[in-house]
Amino acid sequence: MSKLKLTGKQIRAIGYPEGPVISVAMHTMSAHFKHHTEEAALQILKEVLASPENYLENEVLVKIAEKLVPAASSKTSLLVELGEACPYTVFGANLIEDGAIQQMEIASRLPVSVAGALMPDAHQGYGLPIGGVLATNNAIIPYAVGVDIGCRMCLSIFNLPATDLEKKASFFKRELIAHTLFGAGRDFSGNALNGGLTEHEVIDRKEFKEIAFLTGLQTKAARQLGSSGSGNHFVEFGEVAITDPGNPFGLAPGKYIGLLSHSGSRGLGANIANHYTRIAMEKTILPKEAKHLAWMSLDSEEGMEYWLAMNLAGDYASACHHTIHKKIAKAVGEQPVTVVENHHNFAWKEILGGAEGKGKEVIVHRKGATPAGKDVLGIIPGSMTAPGFIVKGKGEPASINSASHGAGRKMSRTKALENITHQSLNKVLKEYGVTLVGGGLDEAPFAYKDIREVMQSQQCLVDVLGEFYPKIVQMDGTDPRKKRSPFKPLKEVQEGE
Repeated sequence: MSKLKLTGKQIRAIGYPEGPVISVAMHTMSAHFKHHTEEAALQILKEVLASPENYLENEVLVKIAEKLVPAASSKTSLLVELGEACPYTVFGANLIEDGAIQQMEIASRLPVSVAGALMPDAHQGYGLPIGGVLATNNAIIPYAVGVDIGCRMCLSIFNLPATDLEKKASFFKRELIAHTLFGAGRDFSGNALNGGLTEHEVIDRKEFKEIAFLTGLQTKAARQLGSSGSGNHFVEFGEVAITDPGNPFGLAPGKYIGLLSHSGSRGLGANIANHYTRIAMEKTILPKEAKHLAWMSLDSEEGMEYWLAMNLAGDYASACHHTIHKKIAKAVGEQPVTVVENHHNFAWKEILGGAEGKGKEVIVHRKGATPAGKDVLGIIPGSMTAPGFIVKGKGEPASINSASHGAGRKMSRTKALENITHQSLNKVLKEYGVTLVGGGLDEAPFAYKDIREVMQSQQCLVDVLGEFYPKIVQMDGTDPRKKRSPFKPLKEVQEGE
């Protein structure tokens, strides 16, 4: 007799509510009833669902029953009031809107908050402001990570003369278009568009089988691997200027060709963010102004599930970048001499304060912030005409080892669409010698802060090793006024960061 393999879909079909109980039921039945038929196993689950209180003393089925006892959710929900603010530091306060600072103030008053920081590119988002860093005590906040989990930068530097970007512009533009795919919800399924589906070990990760909620996302993740979304996501060729003779890449100061990408975990990360934010908001009831900062304890099953799912999404985002870079490197016929990459929508377990391991372990959320621990490498982009920066972290405690993740918006997307014209965008692109494929007025350079002012405000956080100047930029070409994302968080507009 084959071993029992129930799916989350089957368990939901008999009336089980969405949530951790699905995963618990799957594990329990496969571990303890593996020789039962599907019909018999589902009948047992129906009986537990009908009278969960009758199974609280059953050593096997108790874990399922505990999650089904009437009013259990209200008993385990935590009604929380905000307290005194934990310490937090604002970098580049003159560049930051009041709304972002107010959001940071609210986040600092959570009982689980230990320390915070606000980067000079910060602007208002949902929950934690974009550009916000928050360290918590054994608590994970999905909306302090962000909707696009694992959104990241990746730069490949090729030992090719930068002048080739102008001499062979049509070649680089053609290969960029051929090996990238942009747009909300788009994937490689059904045909060989842009190279077709790509196999990668991340799609076979055990989390897709062990966490019931993720099972239904595996196929879509496979189809979207190697693609980019919309908003400010891009893949671009540009000129890399290495300025530091002591750089860790072993490159002589000079100009090289670089390939820079910015995107995240696509539908996988968005679904994870929405699902676990809802769970967190059910378990942790906060005042209205702080409701998006609901957390889960890492000691809880839901919290650990999110932690595992978040790390899967981060690894998936990394795999997407590596797939893009591998395809384009093959097309160019040159292997990169070095690759620099980093997340900027993620959470890490780190030691805060103290020396020689004597500090306290905390969960550091960086929502639109670049890790900048001592000697940690990263990329801080500008805009489609402004330079990006290759940086090395200084490990500044006041920033919780962080730096900005870009220039940061100074216009909302709506405001940009109302105030920027195609004529003005085309003029500035020509002025800087940039070819734009796709893109929109909501991503025009005028919508962003001055990246050099931002970098000036964080000289104490990072050292600059080199700069990246965009030359051929590929972005989503969909009219932003017509975009309808299938992953709107909690019925709200995605942040697109």
